[in-house]
Amino acid sequence: MPDQVSAAPDRGTLRLALVVGGLVLAVLLGFGLGRLDTGAATGAGAPSLAADHTDPPGSAPHNHGAMLSGDHGAGAEPGGLSVSSAGYTLAPLATEFPAGRPGQLRFQVRDAQRRPVTRFAVVHDKPMHLIVVRRDLTGYQHLHPSMASDGTWSVPLTLAEPGVWRAYADFTAVADNGGQTAVTLGVDLVAPGAYQPRALPGAATSTTVDGFTVGYQGSPQVGATVPLTFRIDGAGGAAPLERYLGAYGHLVALREGDLGYLHVHPEPELADGQVTFWVTVPGPGRYRLFLDFQVRAEVHTAEFTLTVP
Repeated sequence: MPDQVSAAPDRGTLRLALVVGGLVLAVLLGFGLGRLDTGAATGAGAPSLAADHTDPPGSAPHNHGAMLSGDHGAGAEPGGLSVSSAGYTLAPLATEFPAGRPGQLRFQVRDAQRRPVTRFAVVHDKPMHLIVVRRDLTGYQHLHPSMASDGTWSVPLTLAEPGVWRAYADFTAVADNGGQTAVTLGVDLVAPGAYQPRALPGAATSTTVDGFTVGYQGSPQVGATVPLTFRIDGAGGAAPLERYLGAYGHLVALREGDLGYLHVHPEPELADGQVTFWVTVPGPGRYRLFLDFQVRAEVHTAEFTLTVP
């Protein structure tokens, strides 16, 4: 009878099989754990946008538009160019106002399902900042509407002269899940009549308003974040600036041509009596700067023309 061949593998073969099997098992376990980690990061337990929004409402710096500090990215387009953005739409109830006569601007902010939005974060003491200016960059107004329970905002408004005006709604909407979205929407308003646009004043770093001399230092550059530091002097030296809407100043910039909206808030504290803004302009051109500041409970607005090469 022929000799029988043993079916048991030798030790070398067995060792190789165990190594290969271990590698396969490790790969399979790693794949499964990776899928579990991915699911946890995108599931209901993931941090919401509200958790990432670290500026305390009404106090810390809060950015709008796209001129601005680093989280918006250098060179990004400004806000206010569209009536709809980020899933929200600005819906005015009327857009025509008689020139020089008091009126009432009423509007809603609607979501992607065209439902009126009724939840807004309080940013610098207000849930809604409304900027109105004529398209030649005159007649600047910074208003704060009030909202009815149905989501309709209203504010007294006078368009002093005929022409096409631009209204910017600057707000932070709060979604059902608590997430927050900062948005600036724009819409044109019309005051019928003979329109005679005014030429934009020449570039300057100093101006006077209501007995104050206001000047700034800094040279904004496309694609670079730089400080603009403003000093306000009265008859006796540095003006005693007071907090207005939670800050020592508010700066709005509008780009000549398309009226792109850029809005920043300053450093939270004064330095040597001066207020500093960090600015990134989205492109070359001429910009009109509007600085709101408060002294002795009265708000003043200084205006500048800025040319960025």
